[in-house]
Amino acid sequence: MNRSTTSTLAVQASRLHGRVIPRSALTTQLEDAMFALLASHFTGVDRRVFQADLAEKSSVILLEDDEGLVHGFSTMLVYDTMAPGRPVTVVYSGDTIMDRECWGSPALARTWIHAVRHMAQTDRHEVYWLLLTSGYRTYRFLPVFFKTFYPRCDEETPAAEHAVLDAIAGERFASHYDAAAGVVRLAHPYVLAEDLVSVPSGRIADANIAFFLSRNPGFVAGDELVCLTRVGDDNLTPAGRRMAGIQRS
Repeated sequence: MNRSTTSTLAVQASRLHGRVIPRSALTTQLEDAMFALLASHFTGVDRRVFQADLAEKSSVILLEDDEGLVHGFSTMLVYDTMAPGRPVTVVYSGDTIMDRECWGSPALARTWIHAVRHMAQTDRHEVYWLLLTSGYRTYRFLPVFFKTFYPRCDEETPAAEHAVLDAIAGERFASHYDAAAGVVRLAHPYVLAEDLVSVPSGRIADANIAFFLSRNPGFVAGDELVCLTRVGDDNLTPAGRRMAGIQRS
């Protein structure tokens, strides 16, 4: 069951302003700006595929400057499912892009955490974040902001969590989900732009980045590593709690 996030949430971070709006509130101008950003970061981007993917989402995070220009976005689908054998709520992150010049801004992380934290506090079910990523930069969001997430470099995915991940990913992506590899191979994958595919030698020393590269070597062709984390204040790292504005007890 899809559920739209109807409230508009605004967060200012650095020079960017983050807000969450219902997908139905997107204007043609905003959609054009989002597609232009996507096409500047990936090759093989098709407007029809982008629009079809966007049409199934419930909400969109927009990152805008003081003049209202879009410098980043993330799409979200929020739905309930019984796939794991019990009722859970899933926040599925779709296309997520941030302008290269704005990579240092915390606006996306702050806005996203505020949004999903609100969902977790008001939802009667467990809330899980389902993330597909073909880039190590996005994967790095997990260890920075969450204590427990899977898959990860320092722990095998426990059987119970593995079953939840498989059930949710299998339901969502069907034959596109390769359970043995833990990746999704979409019919029309987005491939990272040439300047984003290479990994600086210094970053490979990061255990989380090295793990991502080893688990998803097909990222260069657009393979997406499937990741899952439970959303809740008790699962936030100190950095995640700062993003959420939670004061130290």
